[in-house]
Amino acid sequence: MQRGLLPVSIALALAPAFAVAQDAAPAAEATTLDKIEVTGSRIRQVDIETAAPVLQINRQDIENQGFQSVADILQNITAAGSPAISRTSPLSSGEAVGGQYIDLRNLGANRTLILVNGKRLGITNDGLQDIASIPASMVERIEVLKDGASTVYGSDAIAGVINIITRKNFEGAEANAYLGQYDQGDGTRQVYDFVMGFTGDKGSLTAGVEYSKEDPVWAKDRWFSIARFPTGDKTPARPGGLSGTTQWGRFRYDTGTVDANGNPVFATRVFNRTVEGLDPRDFASFRAQNGTDTSNPAEVSTVYSGIERKSLFLSGHYDITDRIGFDADVMFTDRDSFAQNAGYPFNSANFDLSSGGLSEDSYFNPLGNQAINRPAGVPVQALQYVRRGWEVPREVQNSLTTYRFSGAFTGSFDFADRTFDWDAGYLYNQNKGVQVSTGNLNTQAVGLATGASFLNSDGVVQCGTPDNPIPLGFGPGACTPWNPLVPYGYDSQNSLGDPNVQAFLYLPGQALSETKTDVFYANLTGTLFALPAGDMGFAVGVEHRKESGSFSPDALAQTGISTDLAAGPTSGGYSLDEVYAELQVPILSDLPFAKELSVSLATRYSDYDTFGDTVNSKFGFTWKPLDQLLVRGTWSEGFRAPTVADLYGGSSQSFEFYTDPCDTEFGAAAGSAACLADVPVDFRQDANDPDGLADGPGTQSTLPFVSGSNPDLSPETSESKTLGLVWSPTFAQGLNMSLDWWSIRIESTIVGDDPTTILDDCYIRGISSRCDALGSDAFTRDPVTGRITSFNYATRNAGFQETEGFDFDLTYKFDTAYGRFDLAWLSTYVSKNELKTDDLEGAPQQLNGFGGNFRVRSNANLTWSKGPWAATWGTRYYSGTKEECFFDERCSLPNYSAPDTGGTIVPMNELGSNTFHDVQVRWTAPWNASIAVGANNVFEHYAAPAYSQPNSGYSYYGGFDIGRFIYAKYQQRF
Repeated sequence: MQRGLLPVSIALALAPAFAVAQDAAPAAEATTLDKIEVTGSRIRQVDIETAAPVLQINRQDIENQGFQSVADILQNITAAGSPAISRTSPLSSGEAVGGQYIDLRNLGANRTLILVNGKRLGITNDGLQDIASIPASMVERIEVLKDGASTVYGSDAIAGVINIITRKNFEGAEANAYLGQYDQGDGTRQVYDFVMGFTGDKGSLTAGVEYSKEDPVWAKDRWFSIARFPTGDKTPARPGGLSGTTQWGRFRYDTGTVDANGNPVFATRVFNRTVEGLDPRDFASFRAQNGTDTSNPAEVSTVYSGIERKSLFLSGHYDITDRIGFDADVMFTDRDSFAQNAGYPFNSANFDLSSGGLSEDSYFNPLGNQAINRPAGVPVQALQYVRRGWEVPREVQNSLTTYRFSGAFTGSFDFADRTFDWDAGYLYNQNKGVQVSTGNLNTQAVGLATGASFLNSDGVVQCGTPDNPIPLGFGPGACTPWNPLVPYGYDSQNSLGDPNVQAFLYLPGQALSETKTDVFYANLTGTLFALPAGDMGFAVGVEHRKESGSFSPDALAQTGISTDLAAGPTSGGYSLDEVYAELQVPILSDLPFAKELSVSLATRYSDYDTFGDTVNSKFGFTWKPLDQLLVRGTWSEGFRAPTVADLYGGSSQSFEFYTDPCDTEFGAAAGSAACLADVPVDFRQDANDPDGLADGPGTQSTLPFVSGSNPDLSPETSESKTLGLVWSPTFAQGLNMSLDWWSIRIESTIVGDDPTTILDDCYIRGISSRCDALGSDAFTRDPVTGRITSFNYATRNAGFQETEGFDFDLTYKFDTAYGRFDLAWLSTYVSKNELKTDDLEGAPQQLNGFGGNFRVRSNANLTWSKGPWAATWGTRYYSGTKEECFFDERCSLPNYSAPDTGGTIVPMNELGSNTFHDVQVRWTAPWNASIAVGANNVFEHYAAPAYSQPNSGYSYYGGFDIGRFIYAKYQQRF
């Protein structure tokens, strides 16, 4: 039977038709069926119909589409949520960057369990599993269990399970080549792989190697990234996304006057970039700042990171005796990724080691002791300055090496006239990562380079003073002066374009990570006794697992003397012992309105050395009132244990997007007594915009905030329910349909606290403890301006997340005089997605239909085949979404009010639905080869800009296609 991209349960609805064929066949043929293990159950059985919906993607499905990596294939199924770490987020940091992770039901990638041949894939310290480490050339099929399965597989299987089953018992050899690129001429992807294998009387061995390379796409080559805030048809309307911390530089100085509020009045100056022969010490060489003194970081940033992978996979089986065998898998993957951002936007006032700014004794200070033409009445003074390091962009190169071994003895034995199957084995997975970053400044070196300096007798500017000079250079004890007021591209002494200045100020950073997974396990499955409706099946097993990990950030970042985001080291681990039992109980069969009725029961006991023990159970049923109709349902408990990073992670810095409720333009608590106690009456949230003020809610902080771990976390718990129908009507041969309702609720969610929630709790909800959330100040404000000067927060158990919806799938296969047609239509409708990140009274946050949470995702694929020719046309549909907006010209729904806003009028911007079309044409050549050409997003469709930047560093959803992608594939079989 050829399966398209459809749930196993739908395909199994064909069972009545096949049963007829088997009845007509010789009896000997009916005894050749093997027992298999289906994802979601350890019980081996001939009938693979299960109570839970399982989506199956087979080898032919993979070859019929233009998505070549396992990650891209899975990201485009309808049950998948938004990318956990999008490749369109170049500012993402940490050990997981560069990997690709799957998030089922939009519940988070660490709540989806990834298996390889039924065994866990290794995780990062944050609990993420990189599915791109699996070479697609070695995949036989992928099974996606769209139901909780903690009773069978343990922690993390809350949203579902993805089981990647590799090719085994392969005979011969196969070589594949894939080449494609966007029709803009960028983003080239190359994949080359070779698979070979042999089988013999005692066993088999299959080996595959794969090399893939995906070039980066630059932001300047896409309209939605070079102009971050366009309106209408790709037309920029305002300078959103432009930065006032520019490559042209600027400084502030004190005129010596004071305004009515008692605050010093500053005047800002920058170089006149159009005039040559300027003197950095001459105040007359500067002019007033204007609206053109901005930068667009997207001009030198990636919109799509580059990835290169090298993979090796071995799979073997050996029969030791007639009843005992040994199975083993070995995998090696080496992954390198690259992303780039514009140079660091340095503000001297934000860093302690350089907070003195450009010293009054610096040779380059136009208002210093060595200045010429200092304005009358302006005192000698140090200068606070801002300067983006345009000459040295920030690059991040992540390398990850994965070693994985899985080996198990397998066998069977007879007892009391029954056959039992067993396996006992060991799994080892190690991930070792190296992250090298460039473009971050050593703030200690900056302090020296912008400190005292003088013109020596050789006519060279030197650090120090004539009486106490510092040797020139960039080694220990040396110094190279820097003039941060010289703009990019201006030829002047000691500018940032000077290689010696760069060598002194910039040092590459290196972070190291390592995680290990060790698992010992044993399983036994078989049948206990016969019931009137069939044999009662069972499975029992034990497992010991140990997870350990470490992450060591760059040494300079740890000391706090780098502009790189500071982070403390992570180190720790945990171990657990588990035992589970599962029963498959047939109740009725071959009766009117009960062609089949069976129930499944399972429970799992887990004992962790961190938080203690937990018991989780599951119940499921299948009922066939008619041969062509199957009714199924499940109820299950689940859990997710805190990860190594959750428990033992070091503190880390990040520039967070947040909303200050005291802002007088958009703050919900503006003017309240609580706010006025901490901020002035005209308070505005600060930003890195040209005017220094936030454009609206959700603006990025100008200072790095600090978040950390919590060793007292407890596991999340969940309850999942499904109920569905599978129908294969007799009036249309080849037509199969299924409809499944699903519901998942997670309690005590492990949430990373966030600044907006803490500020809202403090100023809007009046929770004083949240103003002091960690036993010390959670945040501090400048006593004069009211602007936030520091923020500290940690993960915690709080609130819940609940989602529910429906999966509808239809397949139809029919033959005509013009060839065979295969239709597969899969749709997911989400009716609810709510999140609450606290335990307080009040309505939860409504996620459904906002950001990257689509109410409807639907894929339809129509395949035609006749003789050596075949073609597939596919469509991928995403329903429209909404986002909160602030500027009037962006608010298509300025008076929006609905239950998801609690009846409050919240201006919204509505984004329409999007459909992407894919096409592929294939020819099977007479020399045992296949040739295919195709295009993803063949009509070059683009979505509307999304100003909230969902899952992206730009105003465009990070999961959408970024252009028309054209490719060609060649496969040669030997």
